[in-house]
Amino acid sequence: MIDLSGKHAVVTGGSRGLGRAIALRLAEQGADVAISYQGNQAAAQETTAAIEALGRRSIAVQADCRTPENADAVAAAALAAFGTIDILVNNAGITRDDLIMRMSLDDWRDVLETNLFGAFYMTKAVTRPMLKARAGRIVNISSVSGQAGQTGQANYSSAKAGLIGLTKATARELASRGITANAVAPGFVLTDLTRDLAQPLLDELIARTPLGRFGTAEEVSAAVAFLASTEAAFITGQVLAVDGGLVMM
Repeated sequence: MIDLSGKHAVVTGGSRGLGRAIALRLAEQGADVAISYQGNQAAAQETTAAIEALGRRSIAVQADCRTPENADAVAAAALAAFGTIDILVNNAGITRDDLIMRMSLDDWRDVLETNLFGAFYMTKAVTRPMLKARAGRIVNISSVSGQAGQTGQANYSSAKAGLIGLTKATARELASRGITANAVAPGFVLTDLTRDLAQPLLDELIARTPLGRFGTAEEVSAAVAFLASTEAAFITGQVLAVDGGLVMM
């Protein structure tokens, strides 16, 4: 069993959806968890309460991850609460889908700044304390869209592909200090958003997935917990697809 007892984690975008599932999984395995959230304070408080109900410590920090100052504030709050940051999960992300010819520059910029720049800022913010500890786990949440591209998602696909490049560069830079960096690339995962899709589209997405179903947030969070653990100590610079076989590379 994966044991994260005594570890301290930061999960960006951790109040809802996949981020919440990741935060809870890390707590179930023994970690204290700080989450960042953009606007839904009630959801953030519910998540921290659920973590504390598992016997772990938790804080929620409101922060727009598009600025380095906010990333520094999240890291500082986690360090003040826990003393160390052993695990960083860069999960925060948004979508602003449209075809390239119709995509506004604001929608292009917002997705890149949130999904890619935000992950860089958070990685930069935790690098110094991890280097000092000569240990750490960084897990970036990429996507099949970053591996294969998706129609109508030039901004999202570019950001998620950029995360893969950031993961590999981070892994090379920090490996000598015992810090690993990996990415998880989910496929079609059952969330509140996908539950609202029209049935014909759901059927099409399932048909494109070799395992013939949607994944779950819990299956993605299990992969994150593994990469955050000592069991994955000799794994770095890798992309773990949790996609039912959708993208085979």
